[in-house]
Amino acid sequence: MSWLQLVIQAHRHEWKKLEPALEELGALSVTLLDAEDHPILEPGVGETPLWPELSIEALFEHGTDARGLVAALAELAPGVARERIEVREVADADWTRAWMDRYEPMRFGRRLWIYPTTIEPPASEGDVVVRLDPGLAFGTGTHPTTALCLEWLDALALEGATVVDYGCGSGVLAIAALKLGAARAIGIDNDPQALVASRDNAERNGVSDRLELFAAAPAGLAGDVVVANILAGALVTLAPTLLAAARPTAPIALSGILREQADEVLAAYDGECDDLVVTAREDWVRVDGRRRVID
Repeated sequence: MSWLQLVIQAHRHEWKKLEPALEELGALSVTLLDAEDHPILEPGVGETPLWPELSIEALFEHGTDARGLVAALAELAPGVARERIEVREVADADWTRAWMDRYEPMRFGRRLWIYPTTIEPPASEGDVVVRLDPGLAFGTGTHPTTALCLEWLDALALEGATVVDYGCGSGVLAIAALKLGAARAIGIDNDPQALVASRDNAERNGVSDRLELFAAAPAGLAGDVVVANILAGALVTLAPTLLAAARPTAPIALSGILREQADEVLAAYDGECDDLVVTAREDWVRVDGRRRVID
C-alpha cells in the first residue's frame, strides 16, 4: 500500500493557518522538519518552539485527489503559494521495524547489555540484559546521554535500592536499574507515550511489578538513587524537585547536558550535592555526585 504525501515549504508564522487546514482536509499524520539549519537544542520547560523555515510533510490516504487537495489547501490557507507544495507517493513501511533491524546489541559498563527484541541474547553468566522495543519514546542507549547514565548505573551497588528515573522515556534506565538489583523503580514522564512504552518494556523484561509510573512527581517521593536524563534547562528548573527526591547521601546523575551547559547545571546543584563530577561523551556530559547530608 502507498500513501499520498504533501510536502509544504512554509514560514513559521504560516503554521497557524496550515495546521487547521491540514486537519480539515483529513491528514492522517503531519510531520514538521527544519527546512534550513536552525537546530533547537534547548527548548524551555513546557515550550514547543518552531524553526523559522519549515518543511511540513502531511500524509493522506492512497487514492486521494492530489489536484483537488492542493486546490483546497490553497483556499483554506491563502498565501501559501502552490509552487511551495510538492506532491509525492510514499511506499508503505513499518518504520519501527526498519529501525529495529539496524539496532545492534550494546554493552554499558562491566555487565549491562541492551538488546533489541529482534535479537536473542546468548546465555552468559554475569551479564545483565535489557530487552528493548522503544516505540515512539526516547531512550535506546544509542544516544550519548543515555549511554552515560547506563554506565553510571552499572557501576553502582543497587541491591535493594529504590531508584527514581525522572523523564523515563522508554523506561530503559529504570528497567536497567531493576535488572541490576534495585528493589523498586519510580519512573516519571509527562509524555503519555513514554509511560506506555515504559510499561510495555518493563513487562517485556519481567520487572513491571517493581516499576511505578507517574506523569508528575508524587508526594513524598524519596529515592536511594536519582537519575534524570532530560535537558539542561529542565534540570536547572527542576533542581528543587530532584534534590527533594534524593535521600541524604543518595547518588544522583543528571544528563541531557551539552558541554557548554555543564557549569549552569553544576551551579544549580553544587550547594546541595557533594563530590560533583562531569563526565563527557561527544558533545554531551553527565553531572553526578551525592545528595548532601542536611545538618
